[in-house]
Amino acid sequence: EIDEKDWGTEDSKTDYAKIYESRYDVLKKAYERSRHTNTKAYREFEKENKYWLSDYSLYMAVKGSFDNHSWIEWEDDIRLRRPDAVSRYEKKLKNEIGFWNFLQFKFDEQWNKLKSYVHELGIEIVGDIPLYVAMDSADVWANPTNWKLDANGKGERAGVPPDYFNSDGQLWGNPIYNYSAMAKSNYSFFVKRFQRLAELFDILRIDHFIAFSRYWSVPYLSTTAKDGKWVKGSGDAILKEIKNKVKVEIIAEDLGILTDEVVALKDKYGLAGLKVMQFAFDGDGDNIYQPHNWEKNCVAYIGTHDNDTFMGMLNNSDWDKINRFKNYLRIPLEWGNDAVIDNTIIAMYRSSANKIIFTMQDILKLGREARLNLPGTITGNWGWQLDNLPSHDLCGFYRDLAKLYCR
Repeated sequence: EIDEKDWGTEDSKTDYAKIYESRYDVLKKAYERSRHTNTKAYREFEKENKYWLSDYSLYMAVKGSFDNHSWIEWEDDIRLRRPDAVSRYEKKLKNEIGFWNFLQFKFDEQWNKLKSYVHELGIEIVGDIPLYVAMDSADVWANPTNWKLDANGKGERAGVPPDYFNSDGQLWGNPIYNYSAMAKSNYSFFVKRFQRLAELFDILRIDHFIAFSRYWSVPYLSTTAKDGKWVKGSGDAILKEIKNKVKVEIIAEDLGILTDEVVALKDKYGLAGLKVMQFAFDGDGDNIYQPHNWEKNCVAYIGTHDNDTFMGMLNNSDWDKINRFKNYLRIPLEWGNDAVIDNTIIAMYRSSANKIIFTMQDILKLGREARLNLPGTITGNWGWQLDNLPSHDLCGFYRDLAKLYCR
C-alpha cells in the first residue's frame, strides 16, 4: 500500500506536495488497524503528555473540520474556546482526535528508538527551538493570554528592522509574547516547552536568541517591519527559570545585532554562542568570526541552514574577498575552492571552539543547487536530501582530523 503511493521521483529532493497528498491515507489506515489504545505504552504516553497533547490533537481535529483554515477564522464559540463548544467538538471529533494522538505516540516511539541507537554510537542530537511560535498553532489558540492579542487574535508581530540587505526589514508575522502575563506563572510555557524538547534532544539551540534581550515589535496594521520598535525582553527571568528547572545543554543562536546586553545575558548563564566561518571573510583581524577571535565556549559552523553552501558562496564571491580569506588560511592564491573548503575545515578543527558543526552539503562540497534555505522566501526551501553516502576516503579525512585534534 505504501509503494502504491507517489512520494516523488527525485532522490536528492523532497517533494513535500506529493508527500502531503499521500501520507494521510497511509497513516489513517495504520491508525484504523492499530491496537495501540490497549497498550500500557500508549496509556503512559497519553498521561505524561496530556498537558500539551490534548490541546494539540483537539486543535488539529477542529482545524480539519474547518478545511484547515486558521483558528482565527473558526466560529466564535470554538475560536474563543468556550467550555460548551470545546466539549461538543471533543465528542463530535473523537475519532479524529484519536488519530492525532496516535501520530504523536508513534512519532515518540520511533524517535526514542532512533535516539537510543545513535546514543549507542556516541552521537548526540541537537534540536532547534525557535523563540517565537506560529500564530496558527495550538500554543496560541489554547493559551492566547500568553501573547499580546485582542479578542480577534490581532496584535503586535515579530520581525527584524531594516538593514543593509533589506530596506523594509523582515516582517515574520509571529505574535509577540505578553511577558507580564507569563511572569505570573513563572514563565511555565517556556519551561514546559524546554522540558519537552529536552526529552527529545541532547542539546537545544535557541533560534533568534538576541530577542531574549530586546525584540523588534511591529504594529498589526503595518505592511513592512519599518514601523517597528525595539522593546526590552524578559530573557533574564525566563532563562533563570529554565536553568533552574530544565537539565539540558543550550546553544544561543546570537547572530544579528550583537549588543553588550546580549553578550552579558549569554555569559551569565554560560551559554555557547555561534561563530560562522562564512562571516569571517570581511574586515580585518578584529572580525569576531575569524577563528583566532573565538572564545572556547562557542559552537562554530562553516554556515548555518540559512547560508548558501560554502562552495556556492565561493563560486559567487569576488576574487578580492576570496583571496583575503586564502591569505588568512595561509594557502597559495592559485589554489581552488576545494582547497579553501578543506583548509577552512582544518582551521575549525584546530580552533578553540568547544563544538564544530558542518552541513553535509559542505562536507560533500556541493554548490548552490544544494542550498537548504533562503531567508525571506516561502517556496523552494528545505528540499535537499542526501542521496549518496560520503566515500570511505572522505570519512577517513574527518576521522583523521578528529583524532589529530582530539575532537
